[in-house]
Parts: sequence; C-alpha cells; structure tokens
Amino acid sequence: MANFAKSNVPQFSVEVYQNEYLPEGGREVNAIVTVTSTGGGTTGGVPLSGAGATPVRASGQAPRAAVVIMVDCSGSMDYPPTKMRNARDATAAAIDTLRDGTSFAVVGGTHVAKEVYPGNGRLAVADARTKAQAKEALRALGAGGGTAIGTWLRLADRLLGAADVDIRHGILLTDGRNEHEAPEDLRAALDSCAGRFTCDARGVGTDWEVKEVTAIASALLGTADIVADPAGLAADFTQMMENAMGKEVADVALRLWTPVGVEIKFVKQVAPTVVDLTGRRTGAGPRAGDYPTGSWGDESRDYHVCVQVPQAGIGQEMLASRVSLILPDPSGGAPQTLSQGLVRAVWTEDMAASTSINPQVAHYTGQAELAQVIQQGLDARKSGDFDGATAKLGRAVQLASASGNEDTAKLLSKVVDVVDAATGTVRLKAKVADADEMTLETRSTKTVRVKK
Repeated sequence: MANFAKSNVPQFSVEVYQNEYLPEGGREVNAIVTVTSTGGGTTGGVPLSGAGATPVRASGQAPRAAVVIMVDCSGSMDYPPTKMRNARDATAAAIDTLRDGTSFAVVGGTHVAKEVYPGNGRLAVADARTKAQAKEALRALGAGGGTAIGTWLRLADRLLGAADVDIRHGILLTDGRNEHEAPEDLRAALDSCAGRFTCDARGVGTDWEVKEVTAIASALLGTADIVADPAGLAADFTQMMENAMGKEVADVALRLWTPVGVEIKFVKQVAPTVVDLTGRRTGAGPRAGDYPTGSWGDESRDYHVCVQVPQAGIGQEMLASRVSLILPDPSGGAPQTLSQGLVRAVWTEDMAASTSINPQVAHYTGQAELAQVIQQGLDARKSGDFDGATAKLGRAVQLASASGNEDTAKLLSKVVDVVDAATGTVRLKAKVADADEMTLETRSTKTVRVKK
C-alpha cells in the first residue's frame, strides 16, 4: 500500500534503476536515479515510494521564501501597447498568488535595473496591504530603453541575498534580445547568481532569443517557456508563482561518491527536463562531488548517472557509486543526508544479462537524444542546411513517437510534415510560424517518463 505523507514534513527518497551486469572487459555503468520529495503539504497525495525517506523540517513549519519578479520594460514592450498592459496584469496576478509572509519585490528591467516596489534595497512582506501597494506601484511601469538582463539578475541577487529565508526565487520576463550588454556580461551575472537563487524565465512574443532565455533557466535551475500571445501571461505567471510557493526545501545536492579508479562520465537531470549537471560539480571531500538540484516541493525527478569503472574479471563485483541527497547546514555544520542509493557493477559471462539495457536507461538515453536532435535540426534549418535539418528533425519525430512523447510530437508536426513517424520520414514545411518554431526549440528539453 502506498505511504501517503499527511503532515507538512518534506521527505526524500531515492530509487536506482540499472542493469548492473557487465560483460568481461565492460567498463561503462549507467543508472537512472529517481528522487522523490513528498509530504510537504504543497500538492499532497503523492505516494512516497522507496525506503529510508528522511524528513527535513519540523511538522507545521512553513518554509520562509523570498521572490523577486523582473519585468521587461524596454521600448519594445510598447509594440503592441497591450503587451505592457498584459505584463502589468500578469505581475499583479503573481503578487496576488504570493503566500502571506513571503518576502517579495518587483524590478523593472531595461538597460538598467530599477526597483519598482518596495524600493530602497528592501523586500516587502506579503499581506493584503503590501500586495495592494505593489499592484498600485505597477501603474508606473512603462516601456522605454534597452535590454541588459544581467543587470536585472544582479539586482535580484542583491535583494534576495539580504533575506533570511529558506527559498530564494526569481521570475523573469523578457520580450527581446539582450542587446545592451555583452554576452559575457550576462554569463558573468549568471555565474555569480548560480546557487544563490533559482529563476523561471519567460519570453513573450516572438522577438526574443530562445538560447538566451533557456540559458538563464538552465543556469539558475528554473523553467523556461514561451508565451507567444501576451494575453496568456497572467495565467502563466499565476502558475509559476503557485509552483514557487509550493517549494519546501532549497539547495538540495546530488552527491556522488566513487571508489578509486572510477571516473564520472556525466550526470544529467532527465525528467521533467534534460539539464546537464556534469560541469557544475563542486568538491565534497575525498572522491565525492555535489551536483545542484535547486528547490523542491512535492515532486519527483529522474537523473542519469554514467560512470566508467576499472576492468575486472568474470564473477567480480564492486560498488560503482554511492548517490546521496545532501542538504547543507546554513550555519556551517555537517550537512544532512536525506536519502541514498547504490550503483553496482557485476561482471558476468551470461550474455543475455550483460547485453540487456535497463528500460529506464534506454528511455532517457532516447529522450536526451531527442532534445539534442531538435536543437541540431532547428539550427541546421536556420543556417540553410535543409537536408541536415530534415535528417535531424526526422530522427526527432521517430524518437518522440517511439517514446510516447506526444507533446513534442505535436510541436514537431508544426515544423515538418510527417510521412512515416516510425521511420522518421519527414518533409520540412515551406512556411513555419515563428511562434511554432520557437515553441519547439524552447520546449525541446521537456521529457516524458517511462511508459508503465
């Protein structure tokens, strides 16, 4: 029977899916690590699977949170004039969704960042009065100026960094390209903000750069999406803020310990989206490293861990890696281990056992390839390499169909005419709406879980 958590106590569990059997001389070990957080009282009713789940907060104690909303106020937000009005309405809807007691601020972004509310380098505490004041302050938001997103992020970081809270989160809206600062300035801002707060990024309309918006969300472990019609902003902002208010625990790290001689090839989040965490490792003692996962509410995510082990003979076995969930102690004490799982390697002469691919590993290998070939196909299409685009997007159609990723299959069908999904036979459409191409690119990393 499923174990349903009733109290406001977040708990974590880890499950490892792998085929531990290797042929003689085999060295590559793959595992899917499913991490589940339940019982935070956010969505409720999520079954807690796996043993050894550990609570991380006393029952009944709500997390302290701070949120900064960054609204693009550049000149292009006036074309059409309804876009700025929709952005104001969406920000007001997000403010209404704030849980009372949450610290918050609104930033207006152009080629500089300005505090819209409450001002003076402070955060307000959400209640009926401050929400009303903040919505009144939104009336002053107008369009004019350029776009320098790095300055918006740095101001948000200063505001959030001053807050004594558990959860720090940003929501960023832009409608244009980051034309008023150098790309390296935005990258430096992201590097300085990474690990300090999470951030959801949205592009409104079709005049913004997908790779800029998705890079922001990836670096800051948030979500990215397109809102092609500005009229949809209020619903999207409300949903984003509801998700932010559902976060219970921040700064959880996936810690990999490996024995002598074992090399980590990659660590990726593979559900609900593909995010490569390999380059974000920070040392955590001898032969151990931490990979950031951001903030958690009631949810489950999957990670693909690939390691290379030393060669061994038939009948030998070893611990290839120990995967732990770690919560740092804000006071600098020893971190808390929330849950852990083991990745094993066993060498066998049984060919059937050693050549079998675990279903979860096979599925997510395909989902990662799906994200990659969509990006490659769209890049080829933009550069005029139509044969290359057809081949890559055809492979994407084939992978989406085989894995049951219906949402991605629908997005692909707006860019290519599908002749045969099973073989990946497609034709590029002669005309593709900008919104359809950008939606496919923005959502290309969204995955589906293994079909049961």
